[in-house]
Amino acid sequence: MSTGWIVLGVIVVIAFFLFATYNRLVALRQRVDQSFADIDVQLKLRHDLIPNLVETVKGYASHERGTLEEVIKARNAAMSAQGPGQVAAAEQQLSGALGRLIALAEAYPDLKANANFQQLQSELSDIENKIAAARRFFNNAVSEYNTGIQQLPAALFAGALGFHPKQFFDLGENRAQVEAAPQVKF
Repeated sequence: MSTGWIVLGVIVVIAFFLFATYNRLVALRQRVDQSFADIDVQLKLRHDLIPNLVETVKGYASHERGTLEEVIKARNAAMSAQGPGQVAAAEQQLSGALGRLIALAEAYPDLKANANFQQLQSELSDIENKIAAARRFFNNAVSEYNTGIQQLPAALFAGALGFHPKQFFDLGENRAQVEAAPQVKF
């Protein structure tokens, strides 16, 4: 009789432990999903700001058609990207195109002095800072989640329960290209 109670107690302890571990992994996964949604909100704000910025620049630098078209093309690609990997790659291209667009202001003093352009540029800078903060939060959440599913004992059953590693929101191989100052040649 006492052996039966011991076995039952061990089973209850193991079940409790499995439930607690599963719930912890679910919470970590939710944090990753929520933090990616936070990035998505900031990216949407940036995507909404870009047409206004392009229109303002177009009035002063209409012969810079290639740069303006590149920005619009990169924006459209970024808006249709899905998942952290694709979004990061598309946003990387958009950041490069925006850098070249902002660099045009240096060549056009009237544009640089335009109050609307200055406001849009300030808003863009603010949004970029918020995107960077949201990306850091997301990558931290992904790191905690990936660590959680790889640690024992969760690693024994995480894959079977649908917990798979998540991708970081990273600029990847082209980080140096995005971080470099754009070169403007006329």
